[in-house]
Amino acid sequence: MDSEPGSSTTHLSWGNVGLAFSFILLDGFLSTTFGLGVGSSLITAAVRCVVQLSVVALILQKVFETNNPWAVAGMAFLLNLMGTAETVVNKSKKRYDYMFPSVLVGMLGSTIPVSIIGVRFAMDVDPFWKPEQYIPIVGMLCGATISGIVVSVTYVLKELYDNRDKVEMYLAFGASRFEACKPIARDALRLALTPNINQMSVIGIIAIPGMMTGAILGGSSVEQAARLQMVIMFMISSCTALSSIVTTILALGVVVDTEHRVRTDRIDTREHAVWRARNWAVSQLVGGVKGIATWIATGLRRIAGKREEEPQTSEGSERERLLG
Repeated sequence: MDSEPGSSTTHLSWGNVGLAFSFILLDGFLSTTFGLGVGSSLITAAVRCVVQLSVVALILQKVFETNNPWAVAGMAFLLNLMGTAETVVNKSKKRYDYMFPSVLVGMLGSTIPVSIIGVRFAMDVDPFWKPEQYIPIVGMLCGATISGIVVSVTYVLKELYDNRDKVEMYLAFGASRFEACKPIARDALRLALTPNINQMSVIGIIAIPGMMTGAILGGSSVEQAARLQMVIMFMISSCTALSSIVTTILALGVVVDTEHRVRTDRIDTREHAVWRARNWAVSQLVGGVKGIATWIATGLRRIAGKREEEPQTSEGSERERLLG
């Protein structure tokens, strides 16, 4: 990308971020007013956004300064690992056995080769691992693959769990597990790729995407920014397709076993163990606080009762002395 010499971007302070945060507060107020019930989630997500971007900025600054290919590789793996955790822990309502390694394989198997080939040849960057260009590309690819994986896996697990009779009917008539699951896989992949197709169809005419906007604000020419966005969109489309295919096949291979049986016992519909552990810890903490508060209140009542009994005792002893 060519950039104009001497061009600079606007310096933003935390005050500017605070002013922008007022838009989130407005959304929270509207949610409370109309009873949407998303106000707390919105504020939590916004706070997470601030914290996560701040931490990433500190880490990326160090990685950019070192300019080390191993640091870049570690950062790329970390992005995929965090994306896998987000997919399995937060985004998926249903999970299957070995989902974490399956999703990690799907993400690594798509984001790494696509990013290397795309950055080196399509973007003509040599070496391809230049931190300031490779890491943002991997980050965007990870974000896109999360959406595709969640959509495809969610549909597969929903169909196998709620409509297992269809698959079992195919299996009963002699179909293999892949033949029986082919319609589910086809629909899941279609759903996963539809948002990307819709995005490419409206990009540039209706919406100016973030990567192009960032390149323009960074000083690149509009023509170069548009070409860069084309490359990025094609990489995202390929990466989403590859990751969705891999995770869909792995999910079907786990839930429908080698004996051609639908194993719904391998699908977990509960909250993830992380959230169950959090809820247990919070309940234990709340119970402990309540117990301490009850113990303190009981002690205070006993002290107050003793203080009330002391005047009555002294008054009775004085009366006995006078009467005696």
